[in-house]
Amino acid sequence: MKSKAMLSILAVLPALLLSMPASGQILHRHHRASRVEEKKPQAPTELAHKYTVFVGYGYKSLNQVNQSRHGLQGTEISGTRDFSKYFGLQLDGAYYRAALGSNGSNPGDPSVTTILAGPVFHAPLSSKLDGFVRVLIGGEHTGGESMKPDVSFAGGYGVGVDWNFSKRISFRASGDDIISAFVQDPDNLGYSPHKRSNSRAAFGFVYKF
Repeated sequence: MKSKAMLSILAVLPALLLSMPASGQILHRHHRASRVEEKKPQAPTELAHKYTVFVGYGYKSLNQVNQSRHGLQGTEISGTRDFSKYFGLQLDGAYYRAALGSNGSNPGDPSVTTILAGPVFHAPLSSKLDGFVRVLIGGEHTGGESMKPDVSFAGGYGVGVDWNFSKRISFRASGDDIISAFVQDPDNLGYSPHKRSNSRAAFGFVYKF
């Protein structure tokens, strides 16, 4: 009986000795897998910023002023509330006063002020470049000329691109086509609407926070 017991013990010992390294390897692999999972970067679950501010140089054509300036230069400022990576609401203001040139036949001193708002739709184009499309409506004021009305309903659409230097700062180039209704009224012709389509462009810097 004793010899049989000893034989059983001797038979079990090799199995135990072989199973210990195997179990150690399983635990080691499981620990390594856990560490790899912990090191995996977590995908962002929300937008890194909520607001975007743009300040830059602006140019606007001046089709509502006959025989006058070839275009006006000024400043464009906008603020956007971004609700997601692809959608936001934008408030845009611009003031144009410095003339690019004049043909000298109109003695007026025109200026244009616009306040517009509307949705903006974003789309990533590459790792550094983002594009957007916007639709804006609001009002436009033409000063220094005999305009009827001097403040007109205005609206249009635009496109642009942002070159991202960092998560917070970008360089923006944009262009819009803004439609308004003005008539120059030196002979008291009345308030008959005259649709004017003016292109505009802007270049400047964006800050996101």
